[in-house]
Amino acid sequence: MSVIALNDVVKRYQTGHETVEALKDVDFRAERGEMVTITGPSGSGKSTLLNMIGLLDTPTEGHIRLDGRDVTDFTEDELTEERRSEIGFVFQDFHLLPMLTATENVELPTMWDTSVDRHDRAVDLLHRVGLGDRLDHRPDQLSGGQRQRVAIARALINEPDILLADEPTGNLDQDTGRTILEELTRLKEDENIAIVSVTHDEQMVGYADRVVQLIDGEIQ
Repeated sequence: MSVIALNDVVKRYQTGHETVEALKDVDFRAERGEMVTITGPSGSGKSTLLNMIGLLDTPTEGHIRLDGRDVTDFTEDELTEERRSEIGFVFQDFHLLPMLTATENVELPTMWDTSVDRHDRAVDLLHRVGLGDRLDHRPDQLSGGQRQRVAIARALINEPDILLADEPTGNLDQDTGRTILEELTRLKEDENIAIVSVTHDEQMVGYADRVVQLIDGEIQ
C-alpha cells in the first residue's frame, strides 16, 4: 500500500475572471523507503503538487489517500493533525529560529505537546546527521549544510511516514548538496520513510529511486 496516493487530482484556481488549472488528472504515489523527485519547468505545477501531497491544499476534483485512508474531505483541524503526525517538511531556506539552539530547533514541533519528551530523540537525530558536536549552536554559528541537517532532523522529530523536501539543496554548493543527498538516502532506509522532493538540481535526480516530470500540470 502506498503511503501517499493521489488519484485523478485536479486543482483549479480562480484568478480574476480567469480559471487556471494547475493540476490536470494527476495520479501520484510514493512508497516507504523510496525517494521520488518531481521535476519540471517553473509554472508547471510542482509546488501545487507538493502542497497536495503535504495536505496543505485540497483538490478541486479527485482523491488523496494517506496510508490507504481517504483524507480528501477531512476538516482543516483533521488535516493539521495528519500533517503533524505523518508528514515532515524540509525547505530550501531552512526556516530555523535564530534565537534557538540546534537541539531546540529540532524539538520545536513538539514543544506544545506535553505528553511526550522528545529531547532524547532530538539529540539522537542530530547525532545521526553528524551534528553531535553542534547541539548547543545557534543557526548563525552553523554552515548552510549544517543548518539544512538541523532542518532535516526537525522534520523527523515526530517520526513521520513522509518527508517532503522543497529544493533542499537549492542554497547549497554542489559538494554540500551531495552530502545532504547522501544523508537523505541513508535516512529513508533507516527510518523507512517516503521522501518526495521538488527540485531543479540535476544532482538530486541522480539520487532518486523514481523521477516524476510535471509539465503544464500533467505528469508525463
